[in-house]
Amino acid sequence: MAQAARPLDQQSAGLHDREGKYLTFTLADEDYGLEILKVREIIGMLDITAIPQTPDYVKGVINLRGRVIPVIDLRLRFGLPAMEYGERTCIIVVDARTCLGTTQVGVVVDSVSEVLNVSGGDIEPPPAFGARIDTGNILGIAKGKGTIKILLDIDKVLASEELAGLEGGIG
Repeated sequence: MAQAARPLDQQSAGLHDREGKYLTFTLADEDYGLEILKVREIIGMLDITAIPQTPDYVKGVINLRGRVIPVIDLRLRFGLPAMEYGERTCIIVVDARTCLGTTQVGVVVDSVSEVLNVSGGDIEPPPAFGARIDTGNILGIAKGKGTIKILLDIDKVLASEELAGLEGGIG
């Protein structure tokens, strides 16, 4: 009559589902992580062709081996101050699910750190800041070795009407 261990609540069950490998990177001296299965490749900065009448965080598009890919600056997307791109600045090309289906999008980050294996027990839910602050694009907070890393839901980070319009225009 032994039963399988049950999670304490739905939230902890969801956090255990999020364990796995994450590509970690920095933005403005903070550490973030993306599910490694969403990452297609990491490339150095390329020439970005600007697209008129797009939000400031939409840097434009790149030509990656004959494929046109929109590029988003995550610093600007998160409302952080702009920074001049340096030698460690790079573009992470991710597979993002949007209203138009799965598409590749490049996200500019300050630097890539490492691939980290995060266990479910090391992930906590995003803190509640109240109704005015939306934490819907955060999968959880990974703790370990005296640091924390904000685990992003890249699909939600990139979900916006502006991006959907950009994809529709270049697809």
